[in-house]
Amino acid sequence: MEKYLYTIGETAEILGESTSLVRFWANEFPKFIKPQRNAKGNRLFTKEDIETFKHIHLLVKVEGLTLEGAAKRLRGDRKDVINKAKVLESLRSIRSQLEEIKEDL
Repeated sequence: MEKYLYTIGETAEILGESTSLVRFWANEFPKFIKPQRNAKGNRLFTKEDIETFKHIHLLVKVEGLTLEGAAKRLRGDRKDVINKAKVLESLRSIRSQLEEIKEDL
């Protein structure tokens, strides 16, 4: 069974980034990422939020856009961003599988 909400630590681990960067992006992109809060006030992210984080990661870290540029691309047609994110995730999966094969050899 898949989780519905993810903590900031789990989100950071999924993205391969630090929790401080996840927190920063959540604050910088409030129109796109709307974390829920638990009783303690901790941020909880949905699967959709994590997908948006992946898109932001692609735009900022891979394509080198500024935060303003990334926000502009997210406001526009996101099909291109979504497709690139899927390709990047597939390539990471393939790399991981190849590394496992290499270790087994």
